[in-house]
Amino acid sequence: MSDNDDVPFNRNFPLKPGVVEEVRPGVRRVLCNNPSPFTFTGTVSYILGTGKVAIIDPGPDDAAHAAALLDAVKGETVTHILVTHTHRDHSPNTSRIKQATGATVYAEGPHRASRPRFESEKHNPESGSDRDFAPDVKVAHGDVIEGAGWRLEAVATPGHTANHLAFAWPDRKFTFVGDHVMGWSTSIVAPPDGSMIDYMDSLERLAAREEDLYFSGHGPEIPDGQRFVRFLIRHRKAREASILHRLAKGETDIPTMVRAIYIGIDPRLTTAAGYSVLAHLEDLVARGVVATDGDPVIGGTYRMAGA
Repeated sequence: MSDNDDVPFNRNFPLKPGVVEEVRPGVRRVLCNNPSPFTFTGTVSYILGTGKVAIIDPGPDDAAHAAALLDAVKGETVTHILVTHTHRDHSPNTSRIKQATGATVYAEGPHRASRPRFESEKHNPESGSDRDFAPDVKVAHGDVIEGAGWRLEAVATPGHTANHLAFAWPDRKFTFVGDHVMGWSTSIVAPPDGSMIDYMDSLERLAAREEDLYFSGHGPEIPDGQRFVRFLIRHRKAREASILHRLAKGETDIPTMVRAIYIGIDPRLTTAAGYSVLAHLEDLVARGVVATDGDPVIGGTYRMAGA
């Protein structure tokens, strides 16, 4: 296959919740039982190393999943807890694992939005962010985190959230990519939590790296990761082209664009699709390609600039 071929999403992930699976030597994974249209079969937590180990993304506030993780490392010492980002399906269980193990928590920082909320935007109390989380150690792009038999490099990958990190294992050519790249579906980029401008820059950052096997926060591992990232870049650019094609017909709103672009979408994902379109529109407005009256918000109407 060439890079111009579509890369199919892989929804074949038979792992059962609570079961420990060694997916590569030195890498185990445990699935949380929190399936949904947004999480696929659930959140995947990873265990690195043997004897003295790290846990990546302890998952949601879920006692059964915490128990499964602790059972998986029985007789071992958890020295590090690493968190890719602060959505409620990834970070809240950190406190349970830390309390049980005394491990040090590493992450970019507390949750924050990609941009300030506009005055015209309604506050959403049902946001999926974990605002109680704070790491013991704040990690910046390029920082190295080492343990027994593993050495990770933090890769800043904002976009899905402002504080999203991937953790690369250069010696093994692996990257733990959290929700930035998923093999089963595209990632949700929903302003103001997320930013399409940041997301696209982060995809380019991953594409330029050497690691080619990705372990995602949901779904199966992704072989040939750099090629998959280039597919995602093309996919997003095609989505942008669809938005511009619709706007070329005249001024319109986001629900109309979603109906035109997302044919046959699961109705439960319609709101998320609207925010994804908004993320593209924010980028297009910032670049002067598209215009709107006032701030680019979910309830706005949009037109081609100069129209």
